[in-house]
Amino acid sequence: MHLSPFFHQLRSAYVAELEDMSHDSDGVLVLQKRLAQRRGELEFLVHMLELSPEMVAVVFHKAFAFGSPMAMGQVLGCEPEDLPPWDSLAGSITVAPWAQAMVKTIRAQAAGDWFMTVAAASEYMLGMSGGHTAERADDDDDANARDTDGEDHADGQAHLSADDDDSGDARAREDAGADWMVEQGFDRKD
Repeated sequence: MHLSPFFHQLRSAYVAELEDMSHDSDGVLVLQKRLAQRRGELEFLVHMLELSPEMVAVVFHKAFAFGSPMAMGQVLGCEPEDLPPWDSLAGSITVAPWAQAMVKTIRAQAAGDWFMTVAAASEYMLGMSGGHTAERADDDDDANARDTDGEDHADGQAHLSADDDDSGDARAREDAGADWMVEQGFDRKD
């Protein structure tokens, strides 16, 4: 599958964003708590849809089920100005019930439909690459958070996420995240 330069860079940024949110300063897994906080900040985050889509797209982590890998593969080959409209993809993507209100909020923005395509593609790439390592360690917390946060995914759909693929290479993802941080101006950790 061919990734455009836009999606190649976005994949690294998205994985790095999720990794950054996964642990607190003591190394405790806090991904679900931080995702809930980020979702609560959506009214502010909508101003960053085009500037930092990876920072906003995480609110849709585990919100999509993909019915057409071929359609998503075509999206991943596009540059940002050539992305298909959300309406053309929405028929092949199931959005979890808990995320429906966020979709409405996002789509009300000028760049909302463009962003929804970007967010879905980001989650699709995460599932393709095997996700990120903290996700697997946080499985029990994730299940509990869905039960307590009202994010029940019992809609009969198989949600493609980091939990679905055990073939990911954690070291390669870590290196990609480190490379992205260096590109942003940070020193590489040894």
